[in-house]
Amino acid sequence: MALFPRPFAAAVQKWRVPSGIALAVLFALLADPVPPTLLMGLPFCLLGLALRAWAAGHLRKDETLTTSGPYAFVRNPLYLGSLLAALGCVIAAARAELALLAGAYFLLVYLPVVELEEQHLEELFPSFGDYAKRVRAFLPTLPERLPERSFSFELYRKNREQRALYGLAAVYCFLILKSFWRPM
Repeated sequence: MALFPRPFAAAVQKWRVPSGIALAVLFALLADPVPPTLLMGLPFCLLGLALRAWAAGHLRKDETLTTSGPYAFVRNPLYLGSLLAALGCVIAAARAELALLAGAYFLLVYLPVVELEEQHLEELFPSFGDYAKRVRAFLPTLPERLPERSFSFELYRKNREQRALYGLAAVYCFLILKSFWRPM
């Protein structure tokens, strides 16, 4: 059963990337980072980027139902990776209200988009329903056995995942610089 009306989810999907960029800019401007929070947030950012990279190196969009790599553990590793990276930025930013903003963004943007994408996968791949019964959407599951497909750097590049690395690096560099620009 769909939680979000399809037209709403489609509109959200269309604006997901531009709104994410706007949120990142707002986030960086409102952040109040200090070196300890930057250090505490960095492992979450790196873990999130690593999960996204691993997922992108397995994903063959609309060609096959991807169940290898991190998709053997969780249905939405790209979004889970984004959530971990966002958590790292929230910790680094040292502002509780930014945690609320990031949480609201995830609920209002990612959940409808995930629902729409899963409806699309059900239409494309009849086996998606069985996969969805075995593997949870966001909470990792231990698979019975791991699929044998290995990571492909070619797929990583084809899926343009390096853009997530560049974007997060830019935000984090800005946070680092901002931590040194404190008024006396």
